[in-house]
Amino acid sequence: EGDSIADAALAAKAYVENEGMKYINGFDDFNIIAGAGSVGLEILEDIKNVDAIVVPVGGGGLIAGIALAVKTINPAVKILGVEPERCPSMAAAMAAGYPVKVDMPGPTLADGLAVPTVGPRSFEVLRPRVDRLVQVSEKDISVALLRLVECEKLVQEGAGAAGMAACLAGKFPEMAGKNVVVLLCGGNIDTTTLGNVLERGLVNDGRLIRFSCVVPDRPGGIAGLAATIAFVGASIKQITHERAWLQEDSHSVQVDITCELTGPQMGQALYETLADKYPVDFTKPKSALTNLIPKALASKADKDSSGTTAGSPGYTRDNVTVNFGSEDSAKQKLPQKLPTPILYDYDTIVNNVMPSAKLVGAVEDAFA
Repeated sequence: EGDSIADAALAAKAYVENEGMKYINGFDDFNIIAGAGSVGLEILEDIKNVDAIVVPVGGGGLIAGIALAVKTINPAVKILGVEPERCPSMAAAMAAGYPVKVDMPGPTLADGLAVPTVGPRSFEVLRPRVDRLVQVSEKDISVALLRLVECEKLVQEGAGAAGMAACLAGKFPEMAGKNVVVLLCGGNIDTTTLGNVLERGLVNDGRLIRFSCVVPDRPGGIAGLAATIAFVGASIKQITHERAWLQEDSHSVQVDITCELTGPQMGQALYETLADKYPVDFTKPKSALTNLIPKALASKADKDSSGTTAGSPGYTRDNVTVNFGSEDSAKQKLPQKLPTPILYDYDTIVNNVMPSAKLVGAVEDAFA
């Protein structure tokens, strides 16, 4: 009920009053805190020589119980807390010395940790016992969920994977080589949300990218582009082409592509390969090439002695915009583009791009 744990708590209290029941706070009740402490006892019983325990932090009940139990038995064990950047209520309480309410800029993947005000009982228990507190971003959480599914075949919700997110993001460099226990404490996530999160995790991991480029609007234009992408080893997941957005060149088409990669290294290789042949943009949003390089597909006769294309506005690479035809850009080494009539004929596709036999057959049929 509502947008946060606080909203749900208000709804639960109203329900209790109407039904004559007793309300038990899920993280700020002494019995709840004591029960959470049993997790710490089991860790110490099962694992010898523990150096640190990483605990997700929402209202504070879980980390308070674990810290109390573990520090009582072995004060040398470090208790490390992790909370989402979008709801750093424990960090705010630590800074103020007492629980304070924080404003959330929006929902978080770690919705189970979205507690705007930590529990006062929990806070008093954990304040002298927690050694360090860090925050993780939505990107960190999505990558952690992806890693757990891929590597451990384990489904977790965002809140449950917050501790793993902090470790994968390098939030605790001092723990390298140490015996660290990371709590995975929640799998309440529906399949639709999980699918969306995993896809975002692929984007954040550099394994799913979207870019735009411009190709000639003629038979074989998109086939040549697809063959170049296949040559690098990337897999096209989605492709659309738009004619209307290229206002200055009626003989070209803008292609927006989503590709699956093996990682950032393949992404860099893909960009460099495409940039040698096409006007391409990996950094700007969809349709950003509307007025970009309307003449970049011109023939070799239109190039000046500096190797630039006369009159073409420019292109963006590695967040640097190069303006073709300007005095500064004349000193830049621009991607070399093959002449349009040669680049897209059948022989060039076969001899230079080296597509698969299946693609060669498809192009051959198209040119027949």
